[in-house]
Amino acid sequence: MDFLQSIFSNVWAIFLIALFFGGSIFVHELGHFLVARWRGARVERFSVGFGPAIWSWRGKDGVEYRLAWIPLGGYVLLPQLADMSGLEGESSAEAKTLLPLDYLSKMLILVAGVVCNVIFAFVLACGLWTLGQPVSEEELTTQIGYVHPTLELPDHREVPGPAFAAGVQPGDFIREVDSKQVHTFMEISYLVALGAGRGDNTQPKVELTIERSGETRRITLYPAYAGPEEMRDIGVEPEVKVIVNEVAQNSAAEAAGLKTGDLITQLDGQPVRYTGFVSDYVRQIIGRAVQLTYLRDGQTHTVALEPRLTLDPTTKKTVPRLGIVLRSAPTDRLIRITPWAQLKKNILSTWRILTSLLNRHSDIGPSKLSGPVGIVRGFWVSAKSDYPFRAALEFAIMINISLAAFNLLPIPVLDGGHMFFATVGRLRGRALPANLIIAAQSVSMVLLLSLVLYVTFFDLRRLLPTTSVPPKAETPAAAPAK
Repeated sequence: MDFLQSIFSNVWAIFLIALFFGGSIFVHELGHFLVARWRGARVERFSVGFGPAIWSWRGKDGVEYRLAWIPLGGYVLLPQLADMSGLEGESSAEAKTLLPLDYLSKMLILVAGVVCNVIFAFVLACGLWTLGQPVSEEELTTQIGYVHPTLELPDHREVPGPAFAAGVQPGDFIREVDSKQVHTFMEISYLVALGAGRGDNTQPKVELTIERSGETRRITLYPAYAGPEEMRDIGVEPEVKVIVNEVAQNSAAEAAGLKTGDLITQLDGQPVRYTGFVSDYVRQIIGRAVQLTYLRDGQTHTVALEPRLTLDPTTKKTVPRLGIVLRSAPTDRLIRITPWAQLKKNILSTWRILTSLLNRHSDIGPSKLSGPVGIVRGFWVSAKSDYPFRAALEFAIMINISLAAFNLLPIPVLDGGHMFFATVGRLRGRALPANLIIAAQSVSMVLLLSLVLYVTFFDLRRLLPTTSVPPKAETPAAAPAK
């Protein structure tokens, strides 16, 4: 039965990847195709993917419809629009004698792909609005549940936690990050990672606006580069309900009668607001018991547990442990966010990524982006979640907005580049020299493919267990669809 479930799960994941990732590319190219036919342009090929064909068919309209081997995007072969023979293949001899398109037709055809991606994102957002989005406790609060006293750097050195050193406390509400209002804990982590603030000695800096006991104050912190991605981190965790997920055999917790599902509320009278608080607190206890308070079936219980020394298989050190595995309490709550709000959120997120990439004070570079492999991984993780279809819908909305923004960049081989060349030609009264355009496209194509390979290297490295990071911590970038 488990084997059959595993097969079904994998087939479902592949289906969602083909439906939403392949669908995003198809919709983009369909926009070019439909507007080109409307404006009377000659269409020679409609291809999803680049390179040799896996499958092709020539319709009665004379267009070759193709599915190609290299899934880095797609294209519609329009010989009147631009010479892209190096990437899309040669046009027919007859097509080369056609008159160039007028400026308005070019701009409408070129922008149509982006418009269709936005429309597709809106349709998906309507579906997600109807179904509802599952949310975790972290997505419903900006209240701090735990402040890390120390952070471990990628080289395994420990440094003081930036928030801890600045006096941030559990129970504080974070209202703004660098003067940008936040509504979820994910936004907090996101804005800290994308931040470009610098101190006097160029060390990373972030300004928090927090609320404590009804009083608002601003605090300056100096993030550390933590985690496998070496992203800015201030060392805070959201307030969540902490429950027992597993009780180890022959442990202090088992002897005290703790069971899976118990809700931990206090440890030595201190509120337990995050899973990491328990392990960090227990490490400081030597030779004495701790008073643990928990809820079970609405009843409060307090037990004394004396941590037992246990060998940590990772560090090979002996550490005190209670013998419980904790997790945040799940929530079955579904929220319904309007399609417009979903699009606004994703457009703002994409804009922040682009501005962070272009800001020389930011720590975000191409290695932090995700290409085709990362996008497929994102859909795969979505398909394995508790709400696979909803999660895939949410991820697909983000991908379509990213794809639209990426294709508007003024890079010669992309739609934005073609629009730029067409506009410059319009302003100067005659088209730019064909040799200049071809040379620019060739150089850009080499650079773009190099970037894709570079990003793919880091995507593949993230698949390794020692360097993997949660998908939401990555910065997705859409594969080019041209």
